[in-house]
Amino acid sequence: MSKKWRLTDRTRTLLTLELAIVLPAAALMGFSIYNLKHIQRNKAIEAAIQRDFSHVLKIAEKKSWERANDLLTPVLREFPSPEGDPSEIKAKLGHILSEHPEFAYAVLYDKKNNLLLSRIQPGRDWDKVFCGRTQDEVNMAAGWVGVEAPDMTKRLRLMAERGDQPVTFSGGWTLFENHQRTYWNVAFFIPPDVPKDRVTVAVVAFDEDYLRKNFLPAVMKDVLTSKSVVLMADENAPVMMIHAPKDSTPWVASPNWDGEEPEMERTFADVFPSLVLAIKYQGTTVADIGMKFLRFHYTVLAALCVLMVGGIWLTYRNVSREMNLARLKSDFVANVSHELRTPLALIRLYAETLELGRLTAKEKYQEYFRIIREESERLTALINNILDFSRIEAGRKEYEFKETNLADLVRSTLDSYRFQIEQNGFAFEENISCDIPPVIVDREAIARSLLNLVNNALKYSKDQKYIGVSLYRANSRVNLEVRDHGIGIAANEQEKIFEKFYRCGDPLVHNIKGSGLGLSLVRHIARAHGGEVLVESTPEKGSKFTIALPLDPGLRTAEVAA
Repeated sequence: MSKKWRLTDRTRTLLTLELAIVLPAAALMGFSIYNLKHIQRNKAIEAAIQRDFSHVLKIAEKKSWERANDLLTPVLREFPSPEGDPSEIKAKLGHILSEHPEFAYAVLYDKKNNLLLSRIQPGRDWDKVFCGRTQDEVNMAAGWVGVEAPDMTKRLRLMAERGDQPVTFSGGWTLFENHQRTYWNVAFFIPPDVPKDRVTVAVVAFDEDYLRKNFLPAVMKDVLTSKSVVLMADENAPVMMIHAPKDSTPWVASPNWDGEEPEMERTFADVFPSLVLAIKYQGTTVADIGMKFLRFHYTVLAALCVLMVGGIWLTYRNVSREMNLARLKSDFVANVSHELRTPLALIRLYAETLELGRLTAKEKYQEYFRIIREESERLTALINNILDFSRIEAGRKEYEFKETNLADLVRSTLDSYRFQIEQNGFAFEENISCDIPPVIVDREAIARSLLNLVNNALKYSKDQKYIGVSLYRANSRVNLEVRDHGIGIAANEQEKIFEKFYRCGDPLVHNIKGSGLGLSLVRHIARAHGGEVLVESTPEKGSKFTIALPLDPGLRTAEVAA
């Protein structure tokens, strides 16, 4: 018949702790997964990046307008009036162009005087290609400026009345006979001190080379490095380029433009008509960034799941360990009670027999006195172990380190225990080297460690009853060994036996009462002396415990935490 499952206090405690961790973590992860799926469904990441791109392109257009107006402002103030000698006016135009090499040519038209004067950038007279191309543009401007001047003058005066900068721009692409296409851009304004009823227009044209090599690259650099521009990219910096409508070939591009399709475009509305500003992330796309964002957060969620599972496992293990420790402590109390009861019962029995005077042989008196003494020593050793353990747990264990003849200490300790060893039918072998120098140790602690090891050999041996104790020097250490031919210890338990309250799974161990503190105290004492306790053991073939103590007293510590 199968055993019926019951909800024990231990199981209830574990379930409560696990649920306290699992429920909040699961709720958080569930909400995060829902939120990520919602973001993915609505393409919210891509939309946010597109909004950022649109904002950046608007900033770029605004900066272009501001920079162009900054360049035009001194020209507006210096431009000559249509009144005066034409040769002087042309000279003034040449002077303005010399002072402002960013402009290719200037034109002045006045309807009243039927005046149309122009001047090409004098600083580029040596460049025949520039002069030929610019002269063609001047000729084209001269052909339409007279027709457009009345409407243009009216529009500029209305702008001035509204408080706007009275400047308008026009631009486009020109295809020459050699199939070379160039971009032209001109600004229109009214020269200073011109009466309101007069139709007069001034024209200045930006130099195409200046726009392509200086002006527009500087605008893009300023925008991309501005602190006010916040983009959702990390290692992939945004890049920009400018191209003609219906032609994706970059006319101007920021460094590291990768040649791929832009993510967003914007046509210049005011300053540079017929130019398209484009932006993207270098080496990636907005869709890729969105997927990377989702992959990253799903990875984080997966890691959190792993951590949560690990936390549950650690909680389960720690709670189980504490509960096992509580059970071991309960077993310890029962075992110690039994250990105390046995010598006390024997002492009481033999003491009562002696008190009643029922013995007649003198040898019996000596035997009873010896049994009382041995049981009291056993009781004292047990109580000392418990007291030492209590001090170690409270962090109050202190040692008295003195220079000691370790060989004499080992001999005297074994002599006091030799009778008990022989009475139990054990073959005893003692090997103490003659070259052991004085060692600074706590005599009582070392003696107790040796007795604990010898006592374990007595308790956990079956048919092959043998105990060997050796003391010898090994380089900078002194080794104290206790060997037996007992039940041995499995390899997977050889580290655990030094834990407090731990007892091996061998049935013989559980049939023998004990506190489970002896080896824990031996390790603590060895480490307090700067040494270590080592074990070599094979099941059914015996064990060898070695207390390795340093000869240099600087390696020891006065106190070691339990």
